[in-house]
Amino acid sequence: MRVVVSAGGTGGHIYPALAIISKIKEKDKDSQILYIGTKDRMESKIVPSRGIDYIGIEMKGLNRKNIFKNIKVLSIYLKAKKEIKKILKEFKPDIVLGIGGYITLPVLEVANSLGIKTFIHEQNSIPGLSNKILSKRACCIGVSLSDSLQYFDPNKAVFTGNPRSEEVIEAKPILKSKYGLSSHKKLVLIVMGSLGSTSMNNKFQEILPSFKDCDYEVLFVTGNDYYETYKKCPNLPKNVKIVPYLDDMLGVMKKTDLIITRAGASTIAEITAIGIPSILIPSPYVTHNHQYKNARVLEQKGAGVIISEEDLNKELLLKTINDILIDPKKNIIYCF
Repeated sequence: MRVVVSAGGTGGHIYPALAIISKIKEKDKDSQILYIGTKDRMESKIVPSRGIDYIGIEMKGLNRKNIFKNIKVLSIYLKAKKEIKKILKEFKPDIVLGIGGYITLPVLEVANSLGIKTFIHEQNSIPGLSNKILSKRACCIGVSLSDSLQYFDPNKAVFTGNPRSEEVIEAKPILKSKYGLSSHKKLVLIVMGSLGSTSMNNKFQEILPSFKDCDYEVLFVTGNDYYETYKKCPNLPKNVKIVPYLDDMLGVMKKTDLIITRAGASTIAEITAIGIPSILIPSPYVTHNHQYKNARVLEQKGAGVIISEEDLNKELLLKTINDILIDPKKNIIYCF
């Protein structure tokens, strides 16, 4: 079987795509996979490092603040479609899979125009713009959350769960000593998405020193763009470790007692698969506020606590952490 997979932008799209590729290879070791992503985002480094054939296309998302800049976006989009058409004609895929991100729109639109079967997967509670458009011609639609079924044709939509979940279950725990952590202390993992967050990093520069007298340890994932800022921080407590990125995130999560994070779809899938108590700080900058809706799914099941970015401060955060980690009665509420 010949398969084209397209996904990009964030780990929330890329890692489910990689999980699907892994499963295809498991079922059909002779299958040929081609991944089409962007030239300059995360997938351009992550996917080739996995030994997967990769082609990068220049593509930009819509600018929702300045519509005049979308004239250039349209030009890039039309050029991308021409490149993709040539690629698909040469590769001759049996099916094209779109797993999220704006790169999927031109890839699957071209596939549809060539009569190639297409499949899309929606990880979030509310579909993104690309999937809304592509769903009309897709042969089949997978969703991570059952609530998402209402947005698609019931004859085509299937509740699959998040493809990332199976990889989460199979991941092996890391040795905490790898990151200079104690095996005898509880671990709080803080990660604000695969790319990091400017607004959250500004807040955590003030919050991290407050962990000084806590009897648990903190592993803070800054994001590559923010690591140097924290590395130079003079008042970072000894029980706080910082890293720019975690290649073995799943292994770390399996040693984590509490995670503080955004509420992207893949993150929700990882938390629920492992069963980690969570403090969720949904990004207010995403379309349709879908991260808040993702987080509510966990909160309603007693698996997490939501703190809005606006309300986040060191007093509230430390109190909430203590409520979960230290109070045994409350701790039970947040475990699966």
